Amino acid sequence: MPSDTDFRQFVTYGNIPGLDMAQCFNGYVYHTVYDTIDVIPLESFQNTGDNILSLVRGLANATELYDISDQKTGHAVFFDFLGLNFVHYSEATGVYLNFGIAGAALALVFLSIWRMSDVSQVSICHVILWFILVIVIQIVAFALGLALPIVTAYVMDSLELSLTYYSTPLLVIGLYVCPSLIGLSLPTTIYYTLQRNDKLSTPYHLQLALHGQAVILALLTISLTALGIRSSYILMIPLVFYAASLTLNLLTPMHDKGYAWTAFLKVSQIIPFLYISYISYLFVVVMTPMGARAGSDSNRDLYIAGMSAVGTVLSFGFLVPLINTFRRPSLVVYALIATTALSVFLASSTQLGFPYRPRTSGQRVAYLHVRNKFYEYDGSLSKDESGYLFMYQDRRKETVLEGTNVNLTGLVSLQSRCEKYMMCGMPLDERYSQQRLQSKWMPRSNPIIAPRSTKLELLSKTIINSTTCRFEYNLTGPPQMGLFFKAYDDVTITNWSFLESYLNNPPVYPLSYHIFINYGIDSSPINFFVETSKNNGDFDVPLFQLGVSGHYIGDNVDEESADFRSKFPAFAIQADWPAS
Repeated sequence: MPSDTDFRQFVTYGNIPGLDMAQCFNGYVYHTVYDTIDVIPLESFQNTGDNILSLVRGLANATELYDISDQKTGHAVFFDFLGLNFVHYSEATGVYLNFGIAGAALALVFLSIWRMSDVSQVSICHVILWFILVIVIQIVAFALGLALPIVTAYVMDSLELSLTYYSTPLLVIGLYVCPSLIGLSLPTTIYYTLQRNDKLSTPYHLQLALHGQAVILALLTISLTALGIRSSYILMIPLVFYAASLTLNLLTPMHDKGYAWTAFLKVSQIIPFLYISYISYLFVVVMTPMGARAGSDSNRDLYIAGMSAVGTVLSFGFLVPLINTFRRPSLVVYALIATTALSVFLASSTQLGFPYRPRTSGQRVAYLHVRNKFYEYDGSLSKDESGYLFMYQDRRKETVLEGTNVNLTGLVSLQSRCEKYMMCGMPLDERYSQQRLQSKWMPRSNPIIAPRSTKLELLSKTIINSTTCRFEYNLTGPPQMGLFFKAYDDVTITNWSFLESYLNNPPVYPLSYHIFINYGIDSSPINFFVETSKNNGDFDVPLFQLGVSGHYIGDNVDEESADFRSKFPAFAIQADWPAS
């Protein structure tokens, strides 16, 4: 998984392979003041230790490390079952397995249709025509099962009710799982309520609905496998068990005895239901806490809704049509609609839907206590301002702070400043740079006093030749600093002390370069140079803009900032520090 942990640097820059092990539950406290050693269960440490010990023993005894001539290449398909067993096989085996099972399922479906035709004494062409109609209905049900949760998430977000499930995960069932079940069940239920076909029995019609689901999964499995997507094994799992139950029914009289065939079907779907529910639960549990640190431009409700929808469709796809064996299947649909309506009410109108709780699942509030100074090219100070720079880490932004003791008067978007100043004229670090267009600025009248100084000194300016000029600088400041460069239209930065690859590639942020500097105990001054090129050789005019930022993480803030910090509610987890 592209988890962006510290280990990734060894892979990217060191070409060192390995396994990245991390705790994934209770992500609410990740990178907060509550992220302490005691919140991790001792069993997790023991499990990690067992895994590491087994890994080291396995590597130490691996013959591949001593004889590299027989190494295999390529990818593998791997997954665990309920955290109990680890399954893995080669990609080539996965291709054969997926194609074989999908093909077998399609053949069994055709054999079942032929048997229905023979037993009912109806032309097979007529049965196939009915089957095509049922497949269309199943496609509609499949699409609705995926779409309705997405629509719910979009509507909730439009009403500024994102992340209502954040502290009450059970709401996911009512908000997303139930709409998916409604989408799966409604078309089939309407069809079987209205259809009047005496030539083919109702149990046969119901089997056709399940066959339609199998055909859809088989075609998806074949398509995804052909595209080289190894995760298509997930579709294969419910399909292989359905094929197994259909085989048993065809080998016995149960296929043609009313609803007797449902016995094998229900038993066969226990393992797929458990596995896909387990995978869906795992993803929702891991992804939900990420919603509070994904940035305000990301609607995480769509992610949770999408994962819930896929999990519901795959785990219930062969089970939902069985509600039509009941005398009044519409009652099940009404119950699902009522559950969804109740969940929407609880999420939108009660405290259950408020995303944040003190300590256990708080809102991450990231902001800087900023002092900005703008200097002209002659060295004169043209602007000196202070304020608070907010970077919103969740979709709700400042709306959850309204009505609290926090005074956000004067809060404005940073977007207009970003169009006017290089890097918005703010001491942005990497994360703030990514979210700069969604950030907001709240000025204050009294200047913020930085706890330490950040000093940039021009050591020399040397004209190397008719088109090149070299600047040398000395930089001192806190352990976290930033440099920002922006050349004018007729000037090119051709060389510098930093990574040549970054200079030669287009910058991440239009027309601006951002160098992030971080040091440990060695606080000696940092010397660097910048070389600029200009065709006309006139270096007595402004050539480029240069910004310097200092981040004083861990330093104390001034009295007014401390008072501002104290006004935040208990559910706010503040990540703030002075910056210049």
